[in-house]
Amino acid sequence: MFIRFIPAVLVVCSLLLAPIAGTAADRGPSTPEERKRGLEYIQDFEANPLGPQDVQEREWVLRWIIEIPDIHVQVCMILDKMPKGDKKDAATVFLAEAFSQTAFLIQNPVKQDDTLAQFQAGVEVALRVYEALLKANPKDRQPYLDDLIQRREAGTLAQFVKDRAAAACKN
Repeated sequence: MFIRFIPAVLVVCSLLLAPIAGTAADRGPSTPEERKRGLEYIQDFEANPLGPQDVQEREWVLRWIIEIPDIHVQVCMILDKMPKGDKKDAATVFLAEAFSQTAFLIQNPVKQDDTLAQFQAGVEVALRVYEALLKANPKDRQPYLDDLIQRREAGTLAQFVKDRAAAACKN
């Protein structure tokens, strides 16, 4: 489990640096083929976050996000009460949030400036990835994420995301 944590943490840290590196990119916008590949890899990660091909695909998506100047993912700590360390796969859930925002932007390019919609998409997928992780490790329950799943089922998750974004993010 520790081995899986190190790449996830490196990817998350790199994502935080993506806006800085992205401005220095010396290339043109993403191509339709790259966006298709990115979506495939992101969807594969969402469906199987513990898959054997996942590390290479994550690395490709991360490198691509850093390099392209036309897709800008705003990282915000919507899921601010995630546990520290790998016991609960927090890095994987956080990565799912950021990658799903990328997928949202690929599928909805006119919503580049709608950070609330991006955050909502990110949290929705992060919760689905958490549920997939629980199937593999049922003992890794996180009360914070369980509460958010209950909010999703009650139809109040969008308000939670809106409130967290207002408190923690510069929109």
